[in-house]
Amino acid sequence: MKKKGGGEDGGGNWMDTYGDLVTLLLTFFVLLYSMSSVDSKKWDIFVRSIYPDGKTPSEKAASQTPLIVDSEAEKADETTETQADPAGDPVAPENEIPDSEDLYIQIAAALQQAGVSDVTVTGGEDYTFVVFKDKAFFGGDSSVLTDQGKHILDIFCDTIKDSNDAISQMNIMGHTAKANPNQDNSVRGDRMLSGMRASEVCIYIQEKGIVDPDKLVSIGFGQYRPLEPNDTPEGRASNRRVEILIIDKDAKERSIEDYYKEIQDNINGDTTVILREDGSYANQAAQGADAGVVDGAAPAVEPVPGN
Repeated sequence: MKKKGGGEDGGGNWMDTYGDLVTLLLTFFVLLYSMSSVDSKKWDIFVRSIYPDGKTPSEKAASQTPLIVDSEAEKADETTETQADPAGDPVAPENEIPDSEDLYIQIAAALQQAGVSDVTVTGGEDYTFVVFKDKAFFGGDSSVLTDQGKHILDIFCDTIKDSNDAISQMNIMGHTAKANPNQDNSVRGDRMLSGMRASEVCIYIQEKGIVDPDKLVSIGFGQYRPLEPNDTPEGRASNRRVEILIIDKDAKERSIEDYYKEIQDNINGDTTVILREDGSYANQAAQGADAGVVDGAAPAVEPVPGN
């Protein structure tokens, strides 16, 4: 009689489980190996096929996250554009010359926007007086217009191009400085240099065809109308200059000395604009009644050799 219980497999069932485990492990390592060398394009296609909209979770998050930096910049731009005074009028950016129909303001604003400095522009009763300082147009001992000088004159001419009918005369005046403060320059060289500088500017303006040629006058004053003593580099830099006097149509007749006296006495300080090296501007009256055109406008400058 046989005993109940007891199998006939001799306990071999565990081999099936073991075999399944080994197969799973092998499959897992094969999968790891295949992923280590997966084709990026195929993997991208596989991942996108899982999601109905074709976007992975990271892409969805990126598309929903605001760009903080750009948003802040846009807000700053909007604030600048919409900034207004209590009356509701837009506020002009700091240090920017406001718009005006006055010719002297238009000239000063155009030059400032172009980054031109060391220029003083005065609006008189019936004239506009512009002083270009030092290295604006010429190098030391030279009457050849620099590229910078031509660029400045281009801006100047473009600003006054519609004013021909309102102009009766335009004087272009060249000035030199003493190369040696204790000795006069050569008479011939000094007169020729200042005259040629004035003529070069005059010719450049005439070739633009914006002002009738008979209204243009070039004058060379040489070293004889200094604005500052010639014993310092700053003083000589102030004395080397080109001035442009624009006389309005129907202006009362007066001599060149009358215009110079008004400028030197700062009669029009409230309507004089000084363009500084840092891009800002100042009103001549704010510099003080005794400052004079050059005292108020002259920043530190590098000395230029020669006249």
